[in-house]
Amino acid sequence: MTATPDPRPDAGRPAALAWMAEAARVREAEGLHRELRPRPPVTDRLDLASNDYLGLTRDPRVTAAAARAAQEWGGGATASRLVVGTTEAHHAFERDLADFLGVPAALVFSSGYMANVGAVSALMGRGDLIVSDGGAHASLIDGCRLSRARVVVVDRGDHAAVRAELAARSEDRALVVTDSVYSIDGAVAPVAQLYSAARDHGAALLVDEAHAIGVRGPGGRGVLAEVGLRDAPDLVVTGVLSKSLAAQGGFVAGSQLLREHLVDRARTFIFDTGLAPAAVGAAHAALAILRDEPHLADRVRDIARRLAAACGGDVPESAVVSLIVGEPAPALAASLRCRDDGVDVGCFRPPSVPPGTARLRLTARADLTDAQIDRAAAVVTAARDAAMAGVV
Repeated sequence: MTATPDPRPDAGRPAALAWMAEAARVREAEGLHRELRPRPPVTDRLDLASNDYLGLTRDPRVTAAAARAAQEWGGGATASRLVVGTTEAHHAFERDLADFLGVPAALVFSSGYMANVGAVSALMGRGDLIVSDGGAHASLIDGCRLSRARVVVVDRGDHAAVRAELAARSEDRALVVTDSVYSIDGAVAPVAQLYSAARDHGAALLVDEAHAIGVRGPGGRGVLAEVGLRDAPDLVVTGVLSKSLAAQGGFVAGSQLLREHLVDRARTFIFDTGLAPAAVGAAHAALAILRDEPHLADRVRDIARRLAAACGGDVPESAVVSLIVGEPAPALAASLRCRDDGVDVGCFRPPSVPPGTARLRLTARADLTDAQIDRAAAVVTAARDAAMAGVV
């Protein structure tokens, strides 16, 4: 009988993935190592790191809706949306979300990342042009790459550069992509000017409202509603259910024709299991709360301004408060000191931010109390000052 060859490599042959050890050492030395830190269901630490902008994730109305949906529909969607993964709950939520946004139709994806990648790559392809705002989220960047279109990146918010690139193009079809609120520092993009540039040159505009829904615009309807562009032609809206809407998932909204095109062509929709019913139920409940309590959007922005003033930061335009430290190591040290002192904050380091701008990123919540704001400001200020002085 012929012996089975040993599939293992020769003992003296170097492992093909051994390079990862050196890469890990370099990241550690540069202060760029990341760790997962599991949190318990209940903690005494004050949360200024999550994107639960309206403080609805633990709202009993939201959790009860999630539980009801799970009991009615099961723990998962069981298949892709095009097979049997679309429930009546998905359709009902999509109708209400579209109505809230003031557009004809919406389509829910399993995450905001999938929504952006799917939308961009389904709309653009070889022989097309995408002009990408320099502040666009990683999911939009990856969508651009996967589309195989020619991609030009302009400086963040530079609508004049967008206009110039569109005017000089040789491609028939073009798309401009941007966030309406930049995730790093919460600044608002010049959406109206970007839309004007796109329309004047026969291009469409895709706007990711992930950090704007529930925070900006009338009743938290986003920046597009704020500048009067709800349901404008040649406009694609994307967003998430994982921030103000207290659940998980993403969406693309716009015309009915856009929805039908994505159902037929968006690979991240066609080949992905549908969003779990519990997430749909939670997001639907949170949307109803936002519709009934539109003051929540004003409150979260007010709390962000109070946090920024207390911590010595710039006046924020959204729920995000950005406090620049500088280099990665002291920024990480400051965030860990905050954690030790009972306050969770975000720590953004390259490649998420440009070199030399590592920062603490605080996110306001509409349910924060005066005492919590004061506590957070004291802890964060002490940690940042110590880090920048080199004593942590």
